[in-house]
Amino acid sequence: MSAPRKVSRIITAYKTQGRDGIPLHRAFPSHTLLDLDPFLLLDEMGPMDTKPGESKGVPDHPHRGFETVTYMLAGTFEHRDSFGNVEKLFPGDVQWITAGSGLIHSETTETEFLKKGGMLHAIQLWVNLPKSEKMVSPCYQVVKARDLPVGKTDDGKSKVHVIAGEAMAASAIIKTRTPIFYFHATILPGGSWVQPVPRDFNVFAYILKGKGMFNRTANGKIQLGEAHQMLIFDNVGETIEIQLLEGAEGPLELLLIGGIPLREPIVRYGPFVMNTEEEIRQAFVDYHTGRMGTILK
Repeated sequence: MSAPRKVSRIITAYKTQGRDGIPLHRAFPSHTLLDLDPFLLLDEMGPMDTKPGESKGVPDHPHRGFETVTYMLAGTFEHRDSFGNVEKLFPGDVQWITAGSGLIHSETTETEFLKKGGMLHAIQLWVNLPKSEKMVSPCYQVVKARDLPVGKTDDGKSKVHVIAGEAMAASAIIKTRTPIFYFHATILPGGSWVQPVPRDFNVFAYILKGKGMFNRTANGKIQLGEAHQMLIFDNVGETIEIQLLEGAEGPLELLLIGGIPLREPIVRYGPFVMNTEEEIRQAFVDYHTGRMGTILK
């Protein structure tokens, strides 16, 4: 077996709020880490026990030049966009939007959930697009929870929901434009997970719950991580090894995400991510002149 990658850096997500008041743990961008090529943003929204009428979601707004991935863990969102897509996202559902040349969309709290309130918890990841694909036609993909591939170890103590890539003999349904993997793993006491990763990928883990041990060495040395921490791995080695912290009740719940870096200039301004300032200016012109369309209510 090839040597495991080591944790090169640990970043604790900072607390902030979304536009609708939903509490966020933002791993990046921040003053500590602007991006991790090809990834631009990782937000954990909630968990928040909302009261009836409390969380209304994010109203109409544009995107261009990248992809947004929304993964629902609890609660219900309703998506609408300027290309006519309308979708209700329930726990376990994944929505992957390639904004490309530009679209307008909204992510609002679904009507019945808004009336009743309840637990709201979701993950949003932004994935950069290469220069050659920043102006492709927008594309919308959704995978419902019942269809999301799940892999398990033989002992049943570790399982992974496969959003992108392949793990534990399960392969994703989502089609990505660049080589990416995105896994949501749960590890019970006594369980472990060894995941092969390509040598040229940037890789990080984000812990949702519990305490984990990463890449135990021959002399017993381990690296630890806990909830709301992002662990960035070096690029030496071709496996990531994860276990629940010994003695912890568990489970350990985490995201493991990796992708091949684009190594291209990034110019970002709010909802637009391009390669030059002129392209950003053009994005604003196109948005304000209606070229990204409108959402039909």
